[in-house]
Amino acid sequence: MKRILLIVLSVTTSILVGLTGHHGQAVIALPPPEDIPEEILRTQIILEARSPINGNQITAAEYSHLQAKLQTSPPSKLNTNLREQIFLLQLRKGLLQLFPFLNI
Repeated sequence: MKRILLIVLSVTTSILVGLTGHHGQAVIALPPPEDIPEEILRTQIILEARSPINGNQITAAEYSHLQAKLQTSPPSKLNTNLREQIFLLQLRKGLLQLFPFLNI
């Protein structure tokens, strides 16, 4: 009796889930027509951009100049002794994360 009840319950549940699972949902396989395809967007030339620093609109030439300027790193202004101390502290922090039982 329990086995028949279990089978009926599982079949009923499966049918209900199957019927209500996609009820009222429209399946859309294609993007909306107003969406521009990626292939077309890749061929377009960008003539204006926004500054990554303050968000102001700048021209493409100014943007490339700013990107080149941001890529060059300024020379290190820290004392070598201080840089070594910072490195050792970062190393200690990493070791303590891996080996929390160390007393360093």
